[in-house]
Amino acid sequence: MFDKIIAHVKRFVSLSPKEEKVLCSYLKIEDYAKKKHLLEEGEMCTGKYFVNSGVVRMYTLNEKGVEQVIHFAIEGWWITDYFTFNTNMPARCNIQAVEPAQVVMIGAAEQEELLKELPQMERYFRLVLEKAYAASLMRTHYMFNFSAEERYRHFSEHYPEFVQRVPQYLVASYLGFTPEFLSMLRAKKG
Repeated sequence: MFDKIIAHVKRFVSLSPKEEKVLCSYLKIEDYAKKKHLLEEGEMCTGKYFVNSGVVRMYTLNEKGVEQVIHFAIEGWWITDYFTFNTNMPARCNIQAVEPAQVVMIGAAEQEELLKELPQMERYFRLVLEKAYAASLMRTHYMFNFSAEERYRHFSEHYPEFVQRVPQYLVASYLGFTPEFLSMLRAKKG
C-alpha cells in the first residue's frame, strides 16, 4: 500500500523498518475517479499528494474561462498547491485526476508531527521541493526561450509517457498553445 512512497523516500534519506511504520502512520490512501478533483479553486489545500498510480494535473482558469494546465504528476511525483498549503489562503488552482488515480496524502498537521518524530523527513521534503522548483524554472525557461515547435519536441523527447497517456488538448494547454496547433505540429512530424 505504501511501498512506492517508502521507496521514493529512501532514494533521498534513510529509514529503518520502525521509521517506515512511523511514516506510514501519518499517511492516507485516497482513490480518485477520472476527472474527480483533489482540490478545487477556492478550497483550502490541506494536503500534499504523492501519486501512487494514475495521472493528475494542476490547472487554473483564465479570465475567459479557458483551462491552463500548470503541472502534471504521474506515479512517483508529488503535487499540491504550495501557495495555499503554506499560507492557509483559498486555492487559486484546481488539482484533478486525468485518469483514475490513487494518491498518498499527508496533511499539514500530520506533516508537522512527522517532521518532529522523523527529522530526516525535513531533508526529504526539502529535496523534493527543490527538484520541483528547479523543474518549474526550467519550464519557465522553455516557455520564454523555445519556439512552440521546440517546446513540443523537448516535451515529447523528455516525457514520452505524458504524450501517450495525457489527452492532447491538455498537453497543448501545458505547452502554451491550442490543440489545433498541436495537431498541426504532430502532422508535420509524422
